[in-house]
Amino acid sequence: MAVTIHHASVVWDGGEGEDIRAHEVLLGAQSLASSSAIEFGGDDTKSNPEMLLAGALSSCHMLWFLDLARKKGFELASYEDDAQAVLDGKRFTSATLRPRVRWAGDPPSPEAIEELHRRSHQLCFISSSVNFSVEVEPS
Repeated sequence: MAVTIHHASVVWDGGEGEDIRAHEVLLGAQSLASSSAIEFGGDDTKSNPEMLLAGALSSCHMLWFLDLARKKGFELASYEDDAQAVLDGKRFTSATLRPRVRWAGDPPSPEAIEELHRRSHQLCFISSSVNFSVEVEPS
């Protein structure tokens, strides 16, 4: 596979109001209002780097799952996840994905679903790149 470069921009212009950490994360044509996590004095109504890491892990797993399921001929109605990444104050120590899949057609066997998640986890570039465990607990 060829090397690709993925780009994001961050713009800080002095913060807004009391949130001196307020900034924008530019992702393609989208601008995401961001701050630091609440425990670091940020605004909990905005995204933060810690949330974005959990979201990246979740999104990557989901995209592989959708691709693999469709290639197997399975019809999905929806996919949701409640991802968590655990920060011990110095570094991330683990993450847990809790995907919930609804099927449009006949659902695959539990073994087939488990294999889809296992393979998705193996293929996810983000989970393969972090130095902490990423668990998948489908419901």
